[in-house]
Amino acid sequence: MRTTLAFDVYGTLVDPVEMGKHLETHLGDRAKAFGKLWHEKKVEYAFRRGLMKQYCDFETCTAQALRYCLDVFGVDRSEEQQAELMEKFSQLDAFPDVVPALIRWKEKGHQLVAFSNGTQSALRELLGNAGVLPHLDQLVSVDEVSSFKPDPKVYHHLVEQTGATREECWLLSGNPWDVIGSKAAGLRSAWVKRDEDRIFDPWEFFPDRIVRDLGEAVAAI
Repeated sequence: MRTTLAFDVYGTLVDPVEMGKHLETHLGDRAKAFGKLWHEKKVEYAFRRGLMKQYCDFETCTAQALRYCLDVFGVDRSEEQQAELMEKFSQLDAFPDVVPALIRWKEKGHQLVAFSNGTQSALRELLGNAGVLPHLDQLVSVDEVSSFKPDPKVYHHLVEQTGATREECWLLSGNPWDVIGSKAAGLRSAWVKRDEDRIFDPWEFFPDRIVRDLGEAVAAI
């Protein structure tokens, strides 16, 4: 049976905290903490907008989160400098296990899809720069339904766009809340536990598989 494998992007295919390396000239040894807060805040803003039914695209959430972090860290940057930092989000590297795993899944005949809060154009640029795009069959964005993960309708949209059934569709994500969202919507899911110290939320929804990286996931799915 041909399986559809949908990969979260930020935190699963690429490392958003890697933004810290682009911030070192601005923040020195505070760069990693800034990058981590920036990632957490943009996800929080997406959650909040989803609940409020006040949708704007993920790039807007990211820009607003940047301004928040600049205030928290007491850093003054012009609009032009902020735009330059935003551009760096399209230049994140893929985790080293990603491309080899995608190649192996492709050899098995599976359908490979990137599924993200990001817009189509942002995903295409990011994954193209990271060398991941040629190994994917499709990009699916929540922007197409004007909501954010973990709204059930975005996971239903994924299933509809890929032509899979829910039983045939797996979500692979490094974010526990994304895994929980997909399970609540009836999909199968694997948690990519890239941080060994991370704890999965003690909810009634639990991943079908827990793997350390995508290389391990190839053998598990």
